Amino acid sequence: MSEAFQAAGIQADVPVMIALPAKREFGDYQANGVMAAAKRLGTNPRQLATKVVEAAGPILVGPEKLAEKVEVAGPGFINIHLSKDWLSSKLNAILGGADGRLGVPDKPDHRQTVVVDYSAPNLAKEMHVGHLRSTIIGDALARVLDFIGHDVIRQNHVGDWGTQFGMLVAYLTDLLWQNPQGDGADTALNDLEEFYRQAKARFDTDPAFADAARDEVVCLQAGDPETLDKWHQFREISLRHCEQVYGCLGVLLTDADIRGESSYNDDLPKVVEDLDKAGLLQESQGAQCVFLEEFKGKDGEPLPVIVQKTGGGYLYATTDLAGMRYRAGVLHADRILYVTDARQALHFQQVFAVAREAGFVGRGVCLEHVPFGTMMGADGRPFKTRTGDTVKLMDLLDEAQQRALAFVSEKNPDLPEDQRRQIARAVGIGAVKYADLSQNRSSDYVFSWDKMLSLDGNTAPYMQYAYARVRSIFRKGLTESGELAGVICLAERAERALGLKLAQFPEAVETVARDCLPSVLCAYLYDLAGAFMGFYESCPVLKAPDEATRASRLLLCELTARTIRTGLNLLGIDTIEQM
Repeated sequence: MSEAFQAAGIQADVPVMIALPAKREFGDYQANGVMAAAKRLGTNPRQLATKVVEAAGPILVGPEKLAEKVEVAGPGFINIHLSKDWLSSKLNAILGGADGRLGVPDKPDHRQTVVVDYSAPNLAKEMHVGHLRSTIIGDALARVLDFIGHDVIRQNHVGDWGTQFGMLVAYLTDLLWQNPQGDGADTALNDLEEFYRQAKARFDTDPAFADAARDEVVCLQAGDPETLDKWHQFREISLRHCEQVYGCLGVLLTDADIRGESSYNDDLPKVVEDLDKAGLLQESQGAQCVFLEEFKGKDGEPLPVIVQKTGGGYLYATTDLAGMRYRAGVLHADRILYVTDARQALHFQQVFAVAREAGFVGRGVCLEHVPFGTMMGADGRPFKTRTGDTVKLMDLLDEAQQRALAFVSEKNPDLPEDQRRQIARAVGIGAVKYADLSQNRSSDYVFSWDKMLSLDGNTAPYMQYAYARVRSIFRKGLTESGELAGVICLAERAERALGLKLAQFPEAVETVARDCLPSVLCAYLYDLAGAFMGFYESCPVLKAPDEATRASRLLLCELTARTIRTGLNLLGIDTIEQM
């Protein structure tokens, strides 16, 4: 269409916007941009659109017969109707590919090294529901970027340093001193949440203990071997808990991906020194700050980025600047994604600007904050327990599996218990993840067990059931997908609608990678399942009128199953052969 625009006399800098039409009868795609070009040229938009269509004919309806028809609509829209033969050949080529990529190229046009910073739990506590969104959104984006062919580096920036760890080490020291014959750190840290709560209460009420905790911070920063040994014990036990959560969620994060705050500790003085050398550092009330003109408060005064406190301590901004320099300079990242709470938006805007101004990150490196909203309870407030406490993530996942087991047992009580539990795990964990990922990530959403475990609507159980239903066709027909023969022919309207949706899988994946929106893939899969249901209801498969039609429809079923399975896998969600 860009070529047709230029052939019609439209300058190359006018963008051609290809969109899906509002209604199916308008075509498969709509090319927009003519009206803006006509306004610039001072000409009639419909006449200009007609010129574009005349130029597009030989291109789109040419030797490849990509389109059956290209037509002008309204004041200057251009509707494109794809050729059934071309669409069929596209689908047959996808089926014939042994790589299972479903039309997605194995190499992007511009391959990048992409660092994805996600999850980042605070090792002082157990992971809670506040860590869910970062963990699963980041995991989905890393999977998609990897599938597209980028060099993906996962980074788990765990909170494993700072003042609170002096408090925790001091409390652990005290417990072990009181119980020298006990089982050691493993017993003391059996419940991380309770351990932290007790340590914090002691810190707030016992001045002598608070002083001891501050002394431990000094020892920790100085590299005292005994203090570091206790810190390592605490860190390892905490990380094993995180591993348990990641394993349950099916998240692809390993120990090799962990680069916590402690990793940058030695570089923090150098960050401050280099900011000073760049002429960016100013002292304000005893603290070392960077002031940039583009960031101002309500009073019009510049907002500071504090990199060193009055007492000499460092802040999150300092660690993040060190991390950005490491990722750009050592990991050679072309694109760095930070998947964090939307409330950190200003923080990242500021540290991104400081990193560029200081030369820590080159102009060619893309820094992106990928913000997300809050999981809300039915009361419209952040999701909590009935007593108002933070919900432990592992407790939430356990409950999801228990609810799913009851759901599966009610629907299919004759299945063996082991199979029901296997299904319950996939459905329960999948329901929690899909309910989150299907939302526009920047929005808050209300957590609802009933909604997420429903077989109706855009939910994981609905998608998993759609996949299982497709697979059931092969069980009924005693046909293994590997034995299929024939070619896809899109004779019926419902076949064509399903075929078009199947061919659009690469577009959905590329959009997720570009815009960091897993919800786009969820919406695509939901539409695909709907197109399949429409096809299944109007086009008999096993009882098709002839063998060629039967083979064609079985191939459509096979491609649908592959696409749903691949799409859910990119979201980190398991499929089930039978529900």
